[in-house]
Amino acid sequence: MSPRSPSVNEELRRRSRERLLQAAVELVDEHGFEATTLGAIADRAGSARGLVSYYFPGKRQLVQSAVHRLMHRTLEEALEHEPRTEDGRERLARAIDAILGLAHDRPVLMRQHMAGLLQAEGFVQCPEQRRLAELLGDTVARYGSPQVAADYPMLRAMLMGAVYAALVPGVPMPIPALRAELFERYGLDWELGTPPESAPATEPQDLSRFFATGDRTEPGSVPESGPGRPAGA
Repeated sequence: MSPRSPSVNEELRRRSRERLLQAAVELVDEHGFEATTLGAIADRAGSARGLVSYYFPGKRQLVQSAVHRLMHRTLEEALEHEPRTEDGRERLARAIDAILGLAHDRPVLMRQHMAGLLQAEGFVQCPEQRRLAELLGDTVARYGSPQVAADYPMLRAMLMGAVYAALVPGVPMPIPALRAELFERYGLDWELGTPPESAPATEPQDLSRFFATGDRTEPGSVPESGPGRPAGA
């Protein structure tokens, strides 16, 4: 049998990494961060356990990268769903609804993610996180911000604060109230995006589409910075 080409090896490595990301999201969503082990993630992904440490320095870095992948693909899907639009106000409304929707649909996962961000290492700088930053920065630019470098971090902070408020054990704020506050701040009409009363009730979705390989632009190809494109999230 002839040796595999470098391109084939690269594709196999990419698929292995994405299976690990998907497994991490699924297991933390099901069992929480502490109860999820690297061995369990490797087993769910069908990968050798040594591959986990090859791609990621530890469990927290793996889980943060996995959640950032879920967030950026969820955001990407929300921004580009039909009917497609270039209207900046509609796109900002969709972005807000996408992030709040994750807090509603994946509370365990998002609560663990927020807790991880408060650890000493803070944000994990990775391709998934950079892609999320690019999408949010582009959303702010299309909304009409004259100072994306300043307004993007504020949007990020507002969204993080809303997710935190929605998930505080014992005293969670209702997501419609948080949405109303964000929409008022940005001057968005309630009917934009996906208003809570119009969103159909859904069952927990299969996450595989957010981690599948394909023709879409991969996070690793995103430049780390550029005009109107923040380098971090």
